[in-house]
Amino acid sequence: MTTTFGAIGGGRRTRFFLRLAAALPDRLRVSGVVTRGEESGARITGEWGVPAFRSVGELLRHERPDYVSAAVPWPAMPDAIRAVAEHGMPVLAETPPAQDLDGLRALWGDVGATGLVQVAEQYLLMPGHAARLALVREGVIGEPTSVQVSSTHLYHAVSMIRGLLGVGFEAAEVRAGAFPAPLANPLVAGGWTGDGTPQELTTTIATVDFGGRMGLYDFTENQWWNPLRMRRIVVRGSTGELVDDRVVRLLDPTTPVESHLIRRDTGVDLSLEFRDLKHISFDGRVLYRNPFDGSGLSDDDIAVADILERTGAWARQEGPAPYPLAEACQDHLISLAIGESARTGGAVTTGKEAWAG
Repeated sequence: MTTTFGAIGGGRRTRFFLRLAAALPDRLRVSGVVTRGEESGARITGEWGVPAFRSVGELLRHERPDYVSAAVPWPAMPDAIRAVAEHGMPVLAETPPAQDLDGLRALWGDVGATGLVQVAEQYLLMPGHAARLALVREGVIGEPTSVQVSSTHLYHAVSMIRGLLGVGFEAAEVRAGAFPAPLANPLVAGGWTGDGTPQELTTTIATVDFGGRMGLYDFTENQWWNPLRMRRIVVRGSTGELVDDRVVRLLDPTTPVESHLIRRDTGVDLSLEFRDLKHISFDGRVLYRNPFDGSGLSDDDIAVADILERTGAWARQEGPAPYPLAEACQDHLISLAIGESARTGGAVTTGKEAWAG
């Protein structure tokens, strides 16, 4: 079934969604886009052939899609969520759903009880992470006790840590530090800079203690783009450990064994098939299959398309909630604590918030 959604905002993220809908026309369709100005709306209509509106009400009078996505700047996000929820429509909000703790609390007070809000947190839907999560949930390395993430920032990294550890809304003690150091930064979001001169960039390292389980956060400014910083994920368990694509575990009391997560990517070297990810396997069995096989999407595109489609299934009551507002609020609560601890140098302990139930 095709998932149909409307969108609020005419910026980069909405254009990301429009591009995916164009690439997957039999799976995703955009019913319309709400923009603040007529000029930006006209540009979107001219470029993508999607009607543009000035308000959520106009969008919904044109057509009621499965849900409406809100992809606007941080300060405008809570009001965009409220505007959709006021119409009784499911909404997929961008990350984070509000800027600060007061904003999270106010938003939850207004819309939390409606059950209408999901959040577009896609990192554990990325193929490699999805395969790692499946392996951890199978108990291959025993009970997960710690997760180290050096890949993406703040609430995204926290979502990975909490998801892989299987922790809910427990109190967390956060201790963080910020460490500036010289590092060349030749590639940024806008492209190659042509400058390889080292500049001062800050690495933030934090421990998140959930009481018996621990997360280690390690992120350097612009690590998403900088090719001079590799990405790492480590999940330690009671009977083994996962490091990126390597897995060691205890087969019996005297036999530790090592295995690997293996990607099947076609179109590489002398493979004459279309360039695509097919699946990820472990010890000869498939842990993850590309749900958009044949599309040629990147891993990040696959994850975003997946959460767009999962949100449609949830909105139609055909599937589980992909990432409820409460989870996103908890992730940002901890990410705010990381920032506060890094600024002050002291420990920050998160409390039990209303979204914890």
